[in-house]
Amino acid sequence: MDLASFNAADDDEVTTALRACNAAAPFAPAVASGRPYDSVDALVDRAGEVSRALPWDAVAQALAAHPRIGDRVSGDSAEASSSRREQASMSGADDDVREAILAGNRAYEDRFDHVFLVRAAGRTPEEMLAELRRRLAHTPDQERPEVVEQLAQITQLRVRALVPA
Repeated sequence: MDLASFNAADDDEVTTALRACNAAAPFAPAVASGRPYDSVDALVDRAGEVSRALPWDAVAQALAAHPRIGDRVSGDSAEASSSRREQASMSGADDDVREAILAGNRAYEDRFDHVFLVRAAGRTPEEMLAELRRRLAHTPDQERPEVVEQLAQITQLRVRALVPA
């Protein structure tokens, strides 16, 4: 979908497409209501702003739609396709790194009660493991802003893929 099509599409079509970028209920309507956008960059920036401003309960809703790093993502939804593409580097991960990420995911979920979220695109498995280990040392109050920022970055990448320049 190009920017002109995005701006002209009906609300249902746009909000459905945006939900695949961020599953938090307030996200898609907030971004859709900003139309028309004068550039893809303006749209992507707005997606980041909305994501960063979400209340924690909405962030938790978005987290529930994200697979664990290292899990095999199944399904043919737009979100599943995005996750597979974003986590492509995991296919080449050494067994030791893959096992450490899976163990780290369990420890993270036990500590924070939600999935470990990291922008996987552009990161190696080793970089994601280092990030997981670093963030496991956080308190919940330290971790929440990190989660929100990672969600915003992932959302922005997905919106840019949805409406390429």
